[in-house]
Amino acid sequence: MDSRLESQAMEMQAQEMGMTRTPLLSVRDLRVHFPFKRGSIFNRKHGVIRAVDGVSFDVYPGETFGLVGESGCGKSTLARAILNLIPPTSGSVRFDGTEIAGLGEGAMRPFRRDMQMIFQDPFASLNPRMTVGAIVGEPMKIFNLHDRSRRKLEVMRLLDMVGLNPRYLNRYPHEFSGGQRQRIGVARALAVQPRLIICDEPVSALDVSIQAQVINLLMDLQKELNLAYVFIAHDLSVVRHISDRVGVMYLGRIVEVADRQSLYENPKHPYTKALLSAVPIPDPKLERTRERIMLSGEVPSPEQIYPGCPFADRCPIAEPDCLEAPPALEGDLHQVACIRAG
Repeated sequence: MDSRLESQAMEMQAQEMGMTRTPLLSVRDLRVHFPFKRGSIFNRKHGVIRAVDGVSFDVYPGETFGLVGESGCGKSTLARAILNLIPPTSGSVRFDGTEIAGLGEGAMRPFRRDMQMIFQDPFASLNPRMTVGAIVGEPMKIFNLHDRSRRKLEVMRLLDMVGLNPRYLNRYPHEFSGGQRQRIGVARALAVQPRLIICDEPVSALDVSIQAQVINLLMDLQKELNLAYVFIAHDLSVVRHISDRVGVMYLGRIVEVADRQSLYENPKHPYTKALLSAVPIPDPKLERTRERIMLSGEVPSPEQIYPGCPFADRCPIAEPDCLEAPPALEGDLHQVACIRAG
């Protein structure tokens, strides 16, 4: 048996026996800042974009950790920083107990097999000059998995696993629909038997009916292979369906973390409450009677430094104390960064 499959089997057995789990991925105070220059040579302004500004969370084997928030809050930047595709400014990223933040490409290479990514745009993430067989088989070739004949069989097996006809391996990406292309992306991510997959809005570019198919596929694969997901999306309904725990991001920070049921049924942060109030309810009568929380003002700029809570200017329950010091993410199973959370 492959050592990775054996390790996954041991993890599943430990979970069934009720043993305490240790995080597969542990992120602590991660920051990604982008310096910039603006203006003419005689009146140049220097500043920093704080795309990710002190994020901490854990992901356990076999778990799906959802990340939600408005566009531009730093979700995708966070995903790329975790994988070292963007070098973090500071903070810690530990995978299976090993620090990987800031590693060079050579040192990071062994971890690439364990950590894969599914991208948002299923067409832009596939090389149009390569066949499906070459796209899915390339990771195996890079990591010297299997010989050439076995590699082709593995590609066909993976295509079948994600719901595609194995005979399609000689076709090109433009010959497939959007949902089929995303299935190809899933097969490519699975090619090296990863333990963690970061899904960066993998269904946002797909039709609603196709979204459901891809989500159900990811859930089935997780059960079968004991995969851990970091699932990034702005669609709260999708995140609720697939996630075990959910983190809510605002302006580069996580403001609330809880299990799926607690967060959706008892949100504590005012920003989370506002987001959930915007989710449509399929019952027209309930939809007409419920109260929508409208936030005033615009999303603040990540260039600015906020001495207090960055949400205070838009918060309907803010007090003067909220402007003095940034709130810490506090709590046990249900964490919230708000001094007035209740």
